[in-house]
Amino acid sequence: MRIVSLLPSATEMIGDLGLIDQLVGRSCECNWPSSAVNLPIVSLSRVDSLALSGPAIDAQVRAAVNNGEQLYAIDEDLLRQLAPDVIITQDLCRVCAVSSDDVCDVGARVISLDPHTIKEVAQSVITLANALGVASRGEQVAKQMLTRVENVRKAVAGKARPRVFIAEWLDPPFASGHWIPEMVEAAGGVEVLGKPGVPSVATTWQAVREARPDIVVFAPCGFDEVRAAKEASALAHEFDPSWRTACVNADRFFARPAPSIADGVEQLAKIFHNIETN
Repeated sequence: MRIVSLLPSATEMIGDLGLIDQLVGRSCECNWPSSAVNLPIVSLSRVDSLALSGPAIDAQVRAAVNNGEQLYAIDEDLLRQLAPDVIITQDLCRVCAVSSDDVCDVGARVISLDPHTIKEVAQSVITLANALGVASRGEQVAKQMLTRVENVRKAVAGKARPRVFIAEWLDPPFASGHWIPEMVEAAGGVEVLGKPGVPSVATTWQAVREARPDIVVFAPCGFDEVRAAKEASALAHEFDPSWRTACVNADRFFARPAPSIADGVEQLAKIFHNIETN
């Protein structure tokens, strides 16, 4: 089978399912497993997140969305040359990857993965595994992810729960959504502004201060912990000195709905309670 993944979480799943040798093309943001990074790039973001600051990225994205423009360009000629049997993408967030309606017809089956919760992330692993003919491996990967999350939940049971704000973007700040508030809860915290199962929403640092978090975690979508720290340093004047703060690799362990969110939950337990669970 020849597979093209336009979705970083799907590429991670393909690696976990033992099918990385069947992957023939990827998006520019598919960076895990590392063995995938040398594959041909089929879709490319029109926003250069490496060259632009956080506010500039936000401005370009908002302008494109308001003008009805696509944020990703597909190399249709390359896609046809790769002749995939399956193309994997999503419809959850048009900012994060190519939507299924925008995939050009090259005769391939198009699979859209759109989880909103931790359980749905696990189910998306099973769905993909079934479609790719490795159902038993999918069940195993999904179970392992959920077990790791549950182990964290048990480890923090009974401990005092800090009030937490997860910043999915920093300027402007975005309150977390979808599976991330669930990650906070599983790790023994209380998310003060984020809502589970729904998209993240823009807020203000004034609103964050008024929510009185004990801990603020900088987890800007698409950034690692180094880039998160750089973006946060430019906004230090907005932060309450009483906050404990932490920077995480959101691109790898928080923003993509894949089995690695179990790593993210374990990291949050370490930040909240200094507990090692892996």
